[in-house]
Amino acid sequence: MPVITFEGPKITKEQKEKLVKLLTDAAEKVTGIKREAFIVLIKENEPDNVGVGGELLSKRLAKKQ
Repeated sequence: MPVITFEGPKITKEQKEKLVKLLTDAAEKVTGIKREAFIVLIKENEPDNVGVGGELLSKRLAKKQ
């Protein structure tokens, strides 16, 4: 079974439903594999758990405000 992994910020349940549908639709169209075979994993990352350019994302976001 093919696995699609999305890592990003926290999103709403409605956004997750739309994301899963659109990713599955695209993967089925491109590969020709039936949609029932796909597994979509959503991993939500807090800004304190992400480093960009040597510093925490939360710190970078705070600087922009």
